[in-house]
Amino acid sequence: AGPGAGGGMSAPPGPAGMMQRPQQPGGPGGPYSQIRPGPMPGQGQKRPSEVRPPPQQQPKPGDLVTPSSVAAGSSKKKKRLADKILPQKVRHLVPESQAYMDLLAFERKLDSTIMRKRLDIQEALKRPMKQKRKLRIFISNTFYPAKEATESEEGSVASWELRVEGRLLEDTKNDPNKLPPLQVKRKFSSFFKSLVIELDKDLYGPDNHLVEWHRTPTTQETDGFQVKRPGDKNVRCTILLLLDYQPLQFKLDPRLARLLGVHTQTRPVIICALWQYIKTHKLQDAHEREFINCDKYLEQIFGCAKMKFAEIPQRLNPLLHPPDPIVINHTIRYSVEGADQKQTSCYDIDVEVDDTL
Repeated sequence: AGPGAGGGMSAPPGPAGMMQRPQQPGGPGGPYSQIRPGPMPGQGQKRPSEVRPPPQQQPKPGDLVTPSSVAAGSSKKKKRLADKILPQKVRHLVPESQAYMDLLAFERKLDSTIMRKRLDIQEALKRPMKQKRKLRIFISNTFYPAKEATESEEGSVASWELRVEGRLLEDTKNDPNKLPPLQVKRKFSSFFKSLVIELDKDLYGPDNHLVEWHRTPTTQETDGFQVKRPGDKNVRCTILLLLDYQPLQFKLDPRLARLLGVHTQTRPVIICALWQYIKTHKLQDAHEREFINCDKYLEQIFGCAKMKFAEIPQRLNPLLHPPDPIVINHTIRYSVEGADQKQTSCYDIDVEVDDTL
């Protein structure tokens, strides 16, 4: 068959009268040119594995920084720090390189110190600042003489009344003309965890000589405490006031208190003082840094020659005791001439209050 109008070719009939499939264009004897192979890899075109991703852009202000990007940045910093360390061969060849290595060690120490101070500042900002103020305690007593019964009034025996009250003194020492800041007045009982008045046991017996007040979750704050008893003699009494420390404070074991120079403090301050003692006397193990080699004083206190840093809080627990109460010895004096007149004594104690600044 000859060429058709469209320039195509009809396939010759195959055996048994069947039509053969036309050959693919570009095959042997076809009218189309064969497909040329493309350029080999390396001739102007990169392999798929060699295609590099676009460079990472620095985050702009306001962009979200993911944890993966932060981790990548920290690993790069570590690599840069490792790159700064000189190889051992270079250090042998250049003796002056030791000064460079000392500078690197100082840089690492400075970085750790700055990080620790930054954490300390962050923790301090979370806690309210405290300031010491004077709390003036007023202890007053009034005697009431006995009254004989009359037709209009009933008689009464001689008695006395004891009051324990107090208030914060205004801090105008630095500037006497400075007006005190406007703030809510704290109730007297809010400064204490407990109050115990112990009267003369010989006068009031073993069952009636104690007056106690202890703080509970439902305690209603009050401006003072009042005790009434019958009597017409001088009465010796002991007033025990236990401050309500916030945060909690503890009294150290006498041996540890003498060693650290700390008597009553919070748990973090006590641990910090112990760590300062360990650093000063170089008790940290040179090879196993998580261990402390106790000197003879620490060995007597903790009962071991070696301990881990993580064991310090647990080993401190038996050495921490409740703080001592404030003890005031007072005498309720009977006076016939001063009957119905109040006799007052004053005592000043230091308390910690939240700083208003």
